[in-house]
Amino acid sequence: MNIEAIDFFYLSMPVVTDAGDGSQDALLVRVVASGITGWGECEASPLTSIAAFVCPMSHGACKPLRDVVMGKPLATPQDIASLAAIVELECMDLLQAAHTWSGIEMALWDIMGRKRGQAAYELLGYKRAFPKLPYASQLFGATPQETLENCRRAREKNFRAVKCGWGPFGRGSLKNDRDHLQAAREGAGPDCRLLIDAGQIFREDVDAAVARIAMLEEVNAGWLEEPFLGGAYEAYAGLAALSGKIKLAGGEASHNFHMARQLIDYGKVSFIQIDCGRIGGLGPAKRVADYAAAHGVTYVNHTFTSHLALCASIQPYAGLEKDVICEYPFAPKSVAYEMTETHLLPNANGEIVVPDAPGLGITMSEPGIARYSVDVVIAAKGTELYRTPPNRR
Repeated sequence: MNIEAIDFFYLSMPVVTDAGDGSQDALLVRVVASGITGWGECEASPLTSIAAFVCPMSHGACKPLRDVVMGKPLATPQDIASLAAIVELECMDLLQAAHTWSGIEMALWDIMGRKRGQAAYELLGYKRAFPKLPYASQLFGATPQETLENCRRAREKNFRAVKCGWGPFGRGSLKNDRDHLQAAREGAGPDCRLLIDAGQIFREDVDAAVARIAMLEEVNAGWLEEPFLGGAYEAYAGLAALSGKIKLAGGEASHNFHMARQLIDYGKVSFIQIDCGRIGGLGPAKRVADYAAAHGVTYVNHTFTSHLALCASIQPYAGLEKDVICEYPFAPKSVAYEMTETHLLPNANGEIVVPDAPGLGITMSEPGIARYSVDVVIAAKGTELYRTPPNRR
């Protein structure tokens, strides 16, 4: 097989707000190799990610992904790894390249799985996929009462774990943060696993994060996620030494394996959270999962968008029986839900399992994609570089 075509679809809600909700828009990638179609999703700014595929070359280490990827062979998993290495080298100074490549790489695993009749996790080396326990991932409410009601809704839908993040947390008084945490626990109930995401709000201020540890202990929080900037490893390590039973989680800001490894080795996180739409796809995510398992760190997916991204994000640790916690977008915007026909829904035990189907096992929705499609034209030097493609092939 050879890579014949790569198309991008920029989808968006009619109005995008500044809420910390990554499900408001999306960038889908459709790849065709030897007549087989695969799909992936980039977790980044759609327009800039498209530009990284089509932009004019700046120099030998700043090439557009189009020039590096198109026409390349796709016969074995090693071909995907080899292509990833070429992208790292020849697109080194194109800083959006990792995000654009992530969606392409996902689609390549989808194609290879469909060609071979194997699920992506099997191609990654696992013999079976174990059930995962989804946590209802959502934002803190604008008020403690709203936070309580949001968590109660998750409990009523039989989620055994819930995460609240971003919103007002860390932006006001300690009392306000405590009120939200208490409300989250009340809404979720005493037996629900409660996880807290600070959304990098403390930057690298360890003291500010430490000031919240006691109140996190009061509500028996399972972790404190992303208290600091993604690369603030010293701050992570400083807090880890002081946080007691409140363990740290992070990693969604890792754009390659090395960043994730440093967060494990130097940041001392107990949970490493990887977004396949940012780190470069399934291959480097699986490498992180293997490294985490060897170092006593729990691997967790990062997903706040579609069920295509959700399914892809589980593949790299599908075969790890002990790593069960799984981020699940609880209240995504309609664009994120309607772009696929396939949805990963909790079973009677409240668990989810990736589809037992070739590739990623996700069927896309042509009407859903068309409904939210954004018409885009990119041109430079009088030449049209990109135009929104037809939804059908």
